[in-house]
Amino acid sequence: MKADIHPTYYSNSTFTCACGAVYPIGSTKEKVSVEICSNCHPFYTGTEKVLDAAGRVDKFNSRRAAAGTATKAKKVSKK
Repeated sequence: MKADIHPTYYSNSTFTCACGAVYPIGSTKEKVSVEICSNCHPFYTGTEKVLDAAGRVDKFNSRRAAAGTATKAKKVSKK
C-alpha cells in the first residue's frame, strides 16, 4: 500500500442511533450517528412506524380520501 493516502481507521468508534442504542464499530470516523438502526427498524422489530415529514402522510391521506369520494360520485351519477 502507498503511504499517507489512506484515512485513519478507528477500531473503537461509536455508532449512536436516535433511539439511544450505542454500538462499538470500526470506521474511518470517530463518531457515527444515524436515525434508525436494527434495534428500532420496523423490519427487524415487526412494528409499523410512520415517519411523518412535514405532514406528508396527512396530505396523502386527504388526497386519497378526496379521490375516493370523487370516484364514488362518478359511479353514482352513471346509474
